[in-house]
Amino acid sequence: MTRQDAEIRLVLADDEGLLREALSSLLDLEHDMSVVGSARTGAEAVAVVAEQEPDLVVLDLEMPEMDGIEAAKAILSTRSVPIVIVTRHARPATLRRALQAGVRGFVPKATPAAQFLKILRDVHGGARYVDPEIAASALVEDPCPLSQRELELLALARPGTPVSEIAERTSLSEGTVRNYLSSATIKLNARTRHEAAHLAWSEGWI
Repeated sequence: MTRQDAEIRLVLADDEGLLREALSSLLDLEHDMSVVGSARTGAEAVAVVAEQEPDLVVLDLEMPEMDGIEAAKAILSTRSVPIVIVTRHARPATLRRALQAGVRGFVPKATPAAQFLKILRDVHGGARYVDPEIAASALVEDPCPLSQRELELLALARPGTPVSEIAERTSLSEGTVRNYLSSATIKLNARTRHEAAHLAWSEGWI
């Protein structure tokens, strides 16, 4: 089998340039892998995947504009391609969000290179992979106390988006948005909606 026939064509997305370039170099050394595109943000990743139509996508969890899970949702809404999320700050709730989005691999950045390469090949071949420690934690984690609407609005509020803009984007009244954000803030024992949004993010709920 020739290299061209055997290649797994990958797109990588990570906002840390040094890590992105190091991973790209590692993958390009493999006889059966080829990096055909890279991106710095989630939105760029969606565009690059649409252009290159890769066989496998590797997304960092935390990226500007659109995180890895949101980027995965956008990608999978238009095409079927296996996606692996890599992260430095894994949370059980984040794992659940990733799996619900259709991600097929969830891998800590601390994973050894040889194991990571095997995971990519396995996922490309149709398998799923979830880090065992994160999976075990997910089984015993307390459930999220917030409703889906509260989580949605906290996610929009996290970057400091004004209530008026959140209301416009969700087709809700400003009063309704404030009520939901106030309810979420109280449930999380936070002082402000911005603190509540940060707490929800740190738990992996948004």
